[in-house]
Amino acid sequence: MPCSSDSPLATRHLSLCLILVMFARTPATAQTLPTPDYSRRLALSSDVSSEAAGPQGLRDYVVNGKLRLALADAIRLTLLNNTDIQINRTPVDQARYAVLSAYGPFDPKLQLQSLGATRFTAPTTNQTQGTPTLSTLNQGGQASYSQTLQTGTNYNISFNTSRFTTNSAFAFINPAYNSGLALQLTQPLLRNRGFFPNRAPIVLARRNLNLSEANFAAQVNNAIQQAVIQYWNAVGARENLKVQRSSHEQAEATYKHDKRALELGALSPLEIYRSESQVAQRRVAVIQAEYFLKQAEDQFRQVIGADLDPFVRALDLDLAENPEPQGELFSIDAKTALDQALQHRPEFEAARQQLANDDTTIRLAHNGLLPDLELQGFYTANGVGGNQLAVPPIGLGGTQLASVTTPQILIPGGLGDALSQVAHFRFPTYGVTLQLNLPLRNRAARAALGTARVARRSDLYQLRKEQQTVTLEVVNAVHQLEQAKLSLEAAKIARDLGRKTLESEQRKYDVGIGQLFLVLEAQGELTQSELSVVQAEIGYQLALTAVDHATGELLERHRVEIKN
Repeated sequence: MPCSSDSPLATRHLSLCLILVMFARTPATAQTLPTPDYSRRLALSSDVSSEAAGPQGLRDYVVNGKLRLALADAIRLTLLNNTDIQINRTPVDQARYAVLSAYGPFDPKLQLQSLGATRFTAPTTNQTQGTPTLSTLNQGGQASYSQTLQTGTNYNISFNTSRFTTNSAFAFINPAYNSGLALQLTQPLLRNRGFFPNRAPIVLARRNLNLSEANFAAQVNNAIQQAVIQYWNAVGARENLKVQRSSHEQAEATYKHDKRALELGALSPLEIYRSESQVAQRRVAVIQAEYFLKQAEDQFRQVIGADLDPFVRALDLDLAENPEPQGELFSIDAKTALDQALQHRPEFEAARQQLANDDTTIRLAHNGLLPDLELQGFYTANGVGGNQLAVPPIGLGGTQLASVTTPQILIPGGLGDALSQVAHFRFPTYGVTLQLNLPLRNRAARAALGTARVARRSDLYQLRKEQQTVTLEVVNAVHQLEQAKLSLEAAKIARDLGRKTLESEQRKYDVGIGQLFLVLEAQGELTQSELSVVQAEIGYQLALTAVDHATGELLERHRVEIKN
């Protein structure tokens, strides 16, 4: 429709054009709607499935009939197959769709409100109805387009048209086409006015997404720590079995030596029971170590999802890592570790997002206390068209003769006439309404504000509790690392001395100046010292993992990156 200002009627048309242009420009500047590609990717995303995925990547590590894994391989399989990680990922996917849902109130709506036909037939009771049997046919439809902008403005554009046909002789337009175009605008002036109250659900949903991602990062951090712990526990159980088997072999060698001496008459029959008893005791220790290794490996299989594949579950594990630390031992002081934790722990990011949401909720609750004042405006245009029957005046001196049959003139018309009148705003109707809803008591809004403030106070204490928990975890991890380093050093010294003691006692016994119980005692002490070294090495690896977890560096150390 062209806009001009050549007449008073055109001036009104120009004002309407300016309003339409203003609201046509509003979405470009005020709306921040998701792109169609964003919605399509969410709707058709292949990484969100309704089915539980099976284990992945396990058979890539089968070598010579064993599942051979380095620590990095175990972490990769944990990320792929760990059930807890897949469960913890669900809130992130739900939060992503919650963001899309938050844009829902601003989606445009196109409605075909009515489309149909009605036939009416009835006998008449008087001549004014123009026919003995009145028959009418009403056909029509109505469509509307509406949208709420992020400023709170709601506009509705509706169009309706109908076709009315009758057999009444008194219908001057038959069939008659009625059309109308209406524009209605509603703008809140106090409550829900502006971008903030209307965009607040979107802001909250986005922060909830950030919060769920931070929580997921913390849960992945925990899962990787658990995978590393189970890996080193299995390695430690393997090394423990090696030590126990070595001790058993030493006892058997001593028993064979004593049995040969007994046969040669160089050993009393009563002395053979001591070494034979040691063989039996150390065999028990080997059996216990074997089953302890099986338990540790089964727990590790569950972490990496190997228990989900019957083929892989039956394979032996070949863990490639050596527990002995390589190079210089890691050192860190408590202050540096705490600074890193405050900067990198995802729990703090989640707490910050939650506090930001609390502030938004409080501000939104203040908006709910405002009076509800709305400005409504409407503008409608109507038109009528159809075949029109016109009766020319006939008579003498301006008086029509009733006894003379009056000729009728048919002026053809149709739907185009009605639409033309609507398009040119021939018959406009417009108005403005100011509506105020002022509750005398608004206890629900006051309660919402109070609840929001209580929630923020609670979250502040939760943040302080988290800081205390992380601080204690960091300090304990640093102390655990220092203890592990000192224990490892002391265990290695004890092992070296135990080896020298055993060599000395064995040499004395071989030349006949030593005693058997001293040899067996030295073997037992060496076994304990070797077990202490294994425990200290595993303890150091676990302490290093604990420090990385406490400082939030575990993902980076193992080159794990969580992408949106």
